[in-house]
Amino acid sequence: MEAFQVTEMLGQVRDGSPAVTLHVEQIAPPTVLMDNIKILTSDGLYLEGIAASSIRYTVFKRLIDIAASCFLIALFAPLFVVIAAFVGMSSPGPILYKERRVGRFGRHFTIYKFRSMYTRAYLNSFLNYRENEHDELKRRLSHKHVHDPRITRVGAVLRKLSLDELPQLFNILKGDMSLVGPRPVVDAEMASYGSYAIFYKLVFPGLSGLWQVSGRNDVCFKTRVRLDVTYCRRWSLLLDLAIMARTIPAVLKRKGAY
Repeated sequence: MEAFQVTEMLGQVRDGSPAVTLHVEQIAPPTVLMDNIKILTSDGLYLEGIAASSIRYTVFKRLIDIAASCFLIALFAPLFVVIAAFVGMSSPGPILYKERRVGRFGRHFTIYKFRSMYTRAYLNSFLNYRENEHDELKRRLSHKHVHDPRITRVGAVLRKLSLDELPQLFNILKGDMSLVGPRPVVDAEMASYGSYAIFYKLVFPGLSGLWQVSGRNDVCFKTRVRLDVTYCRRWSLLLDLAIMARTIPAVLKRKGAY
């Protein structure tokens, strides 16, 4: 079984109980993380206070993900068909938008969304809109455009109601994501997390999370990272339930959804 790649392990005693410092060069799947483990990253940053993860919680969380995603896919099946038809009529291009994202333990997966933007070819040919990689990264790390010219009229409605993210239920069913977790990011964004990227890689990215119920695109990138790290450090069943309870009101308020 894979584990942390450890270059140095020092036994310590704290409050009468053993504690361990792990000098980590890279992170790979651990079995169980304990509260008394302190991680030392390769650049010298100590990361403490990671919530304990039990096999029982991990299994229970996965069972909830499978059951909920199956139920919601069946429930929204007619809506999937309607949205797909509107997306197809909105502009030339595929129904689904696919992009590579960073998942648990740094493994990559393909995320699914209903396409809410014009294709790059259509933007270049008909709208004369061009964006290089530097501009794209800058946009991702800052507030998103409220009136983004790349978004179709149908896409604007889907984003406002968060319906463009419904296909991620299949990512959850496949085991790439969870109902609750940090925001799924691309490699370029992951680099901006710095040493805190180790937290992100401990859990599955989520369809909902602290960022989604705390203002979404209205918060700056630094706050987004802080919210992701907070969840990754404190993840628990109670926190998951609290976030899920706040998700529907957050969607209905549509704050930061554009």
